[in-house]
Amino acid sequence: MSAEGGNKAVVAALLANTGIALTKFIAYLITHSASMLAESIHSLADAGNQVLLLVGAKRSKREATEEHPFGFGRERYIYAFIVSIVLFTVGGLYALYEAVHKINELRAGHEPEGNFRWISLVVLAIAMVMESFSFRTAIVESNKVRGAKGWVPFVRGAKAPELPVILLEDLAALTGLVIAFVGVSLTLLTGNEYFDVVGAGVIGVLLIVVAITLAIEVKSLLIGESATKEAIERIKAAILGTEGVEHIIHMKTLHIAPEELLVAVKIGIQGTALGADVAATIDAVERNLRAAEPMATQIFIEPDIYRADYVPEARPEAPSAPSH
Repeated sequence: MSAEGGNKAVVAALLANTGIALTKFIAYLITHSASMLAESIHSLADAGNQVLLLVGAKRSKREATEEHPFGFGRERYIYAFIVSIVLFTVGGLYALYEAVHKINELRAGHEPEGNFRWISLVVLAIAMVMESFSFRTAIVESNKVRGAKGWVPFVRGAKAPELPVILLEDLAALTGLVIAFVGVSLTLLTGNEYFDVVGAGVIGVLLIVVAITLAIEVKSLLIGESATKEAIERIKAAILGTEGVEHIIHMKTLHIAPEELLVAVKIGIQGTALGADVAATIDAVERNLRAAEPMATQIFIEPDIYRADYVPEARPEAPSAPSH
């Protein structure tokens, strides 16, 4: 997945959410709408999340060190996971808190102090337009890399976190705006403040669901995911198509960054092959593998003689801890 495309979508979302958050908060100060405050905090959290994604993208480009020999590419996953936490707490839990707080105020007999409640509808309509532009940018950039995959498989299978995060955030934002618009509209039409409160509560639940979904997907990337099925097939074809390779005894792949892949493979070669021939075969496998899958930046190849009846030896037990 193109990091440039992901950053473009992140910047578009950051600009949109910053403007939307300010507009919504001004509207809340005028109207004292619970849904509007929930939406203000939601947009503020989204803007902060986009900053986190940009920071993660920049820090991930640092050169590898002796302590971190595979580089810092996974920092993009770390910051994406933090985004899910922020969305859960600052967005979802705060919206639920505001809904409960407003319910307690209404039960205590406190009437809303804000006037000009219609301003909320104007602000929400403007926010929908701005959020739609951000969502459109995320869709356009995602379409460049998702191929024939459906949206759910694309989000679940993406190795770079930025576009899936922005897609889910923007989808949640647009849905939340519609919910807030309906809640405020019903409150204006009926005079019943509980419609506004329910809108804030539903927005909170929506954000919590999206945050949990994001956390689950990013957690899988943090633990370590293999290459895609398509990439694995290309890698296998490149190895088996190399002269001197008889079998792939076993192979493991791991994304050490969204655009960096580690490949460790044991190849079966002819038992009569000379040392120079084995070295030439290994070099050829590496060249073919890199050509077939450019993301393969770390390649480890072990030659061996393939035996169909081979049974691996039992793993030795770890040494016991010294007694004191």
